[in-house]
Amino acid sequence: VQLQASGGGLVQAGGSLRLACAAAGNIVSIQTVGWYRRPPGKQREMVATITKGGSTNYADSVKGRFTISRDDAKSTEYLQMNSLKPEDTAVYSCGAVIWTVGEFKDYWGQGTLVTVYS
Repeated sequence: VQLQASGGGLVQAGGSLRLACAAAGNIVSIQTVGWYRRPPGKQREMVATITKGGSTNYADSVKGRFTISRDDAKSTEYLQMNSLKPEDTAVYSCGAVIWTVGEFKDYWGQGTLVTVYS
């Protein structure tokens, strides 16, 4: 199983970006998925998660600006980021708990860089 993240880039403060993370491989079902970020010089932090049932959880710093969603038919999760701020600059990574051959496992995609300039 592999996760492929895309959609990062350079954006002016106040702008928007949409990240996508596609899962591929021997997947039986995808459970909770999430986005995480590592700002420059800081530790990784949770941005948003969404369960298979659609329950969401957001970091306080992104509530009201970011929206996580998933399309299980496409094995893809998304992060719509609006009203971006310079402090949102970070490497964003996607993660997922996936039921694969006989077990649940955590998988991580490669990071995608988001840079917000003022």
